[in-house]
Amino acid sequence: MTIHLQTELDKLRRQLFHLSSLVEENFTLAVRTVLHGDATAGDAVRRHDLQIDRLEVEVEEECLKILALHQPVAVDLRFLVAALKMTNDLERIGDLAVNIANGHASRAGQAMPAGLGARLQEIADRARTMLRQSLEALMAMNTVSARSVLAADDEVDAMYHRFAATIVERLAGEPANRAHLVSWLMAAKSIERVADHATNIAEDTIYSVDGEIVRHGLG
Repeated sequence: MTIHLQTELDKLRRQLFHLSSLVEENFTLAVRTVLHGDATAGDAVRRHDLQIDRLEVEVEEECLKILALHQPVAVDLRFLVAALKMTNDLERIGDLAVNIANGHASRAGQAMPAGLGARLQEIADRARTMLRQSLEALMAMNTVSARSVLAADDEVDAMYHRFAATIVERLAGEPANRAHLVSWLMAAKSIERVADHATNIAEDTIYSVDGEIVRHGLG
């Protein structure tokens, strides 16, 4: 690897770290929005998403520039491919944060009941841990950490399905709260999708390091 290529890759890693930090912060803010019905925080989520979109484009352009100028091979090439895919996953997580903040109950200033809120927070905390771990795994090229993210995805899925069953049960007994309950269910689904995108990043890390495709049961 040339010194110039190493410099460019280090710059790219810093950009990825900045982008991932912004995405994680906005996701956390979006969850707080739905938990407390904080419309002001929701406005901030939407503003921050514009910054995330701009940075995602910058990172993608940096990846393409390195590919064009240096024509990397082997691990470096796989890392750049993973980085390109990772930016797409991060951008989608940014969009999901906006979806969470845009829920009917959040816009109406309706906080979640304590019991439901605690369960949603639990799902969000698990998804956020997966996201952070997947990003750290890619930066460190650590496949052991990446594989632990894959294992955690089933846990988040199970938590979401239990939450959804509770919402469906409450819908039958609380028709007047239908709009709020549905918006909280949609927020939970968006959080579950964040975990899916974290899993994608972890899978791409495994590909970057080992050249092994683990998506769809391959590899």
